[in-house]
Amino acid sequence: MEILRGFTHLNHASIKIQRDKVVYIDPFQIEEAPHDADIIFCTHDHSDHLNPDAIRKVMKGDTVIVVPRKNVKKFKKFDLKEIIGVEPNNEYSANGIKFKTVPAYNVDKKFHKKKKNWVGYILTLDNADFYFAGDTDYIPEMDDIKADVVFIPVGGVYTCNAVEAARAVNAIKPKVAVPIHFGSVVGTKDDARTFIENLDQGIEGVILMKEEK
Repeated sequence: MEILRGFTHLNHASIKIQRDKVVYIDPFQIEEAPHDADIIFCTHDHSDHLNPDAIRKVMKGDTVIVVPRKNVKKFKKFDLKEIIGVEPNNEYSANGIKFKTVPAYNVDKKFHKKKKNWVGYILTLDNADFYFAGDTDYIPEMDDIKADVVFIPVGGVYTCNAVEAARAVNAIKPKVAVPIHFGSVVGTKDDARTFIENLDQGIEGVILMKEEK
C-alpha cells in the first residue's frame, strides 16, 4: 500500500518510518543497533514508550528527539544535538518534518492522566497526515482530528480496547487505520482483528506487525 510505504510496526507501539528521513515512534525492544534515526518521537515516559536502551540503539550523532516537555529531563545523560520538548495542541517542526501534538490520556483509568500533558503526534509526510495516538482512550479531542492514517492502541488495560479504538477511528474517518499496542506488553493479534472488524465501511484496516517466528 503506497500510503504506508516505508512503515514498519516493529512491536507493541513502536513504529519505524523509512522515507527521506528515518523516523521512530516510541522505539522499544530493539534487538539490533542500526543507529539510523533522524528523529525519535516519544509519546510519554513509560518504559515501553520512552526506553533508554532502545533509544541508544537507534540514535546517531545528529538525531533529534521529540518528547513531552516534562520528560525532557530524562535525556540529560544523552549526548544529543537537539531535543524538542512539546505540549499538547501545538504545531512544531523537527529536522524538516512538520507535526502537531494532540492530547493522550485515560478517561476511566489511572495510568495516563490528562494533567501529565502527554501527547499523540500528527506527522505530515508526502502531503499525507499520520496520527500516532499514543497511550490513550477514546477522548473527545479525537472527534476534531483530521488524518489520512491513524495508528491507535487496541490492547485495552492501559488504553482503549479494540472496540473503543474502532469507535474513535470511525469518528476520525481516515483512509487507513493501523492497530498498535498489542502482541507484547498487552493485547493480542485477535484484538487487532476485532478492531478491523469494527471499522466503518470505507476505512481500510491494516495489521502491520509481522507474525512471530
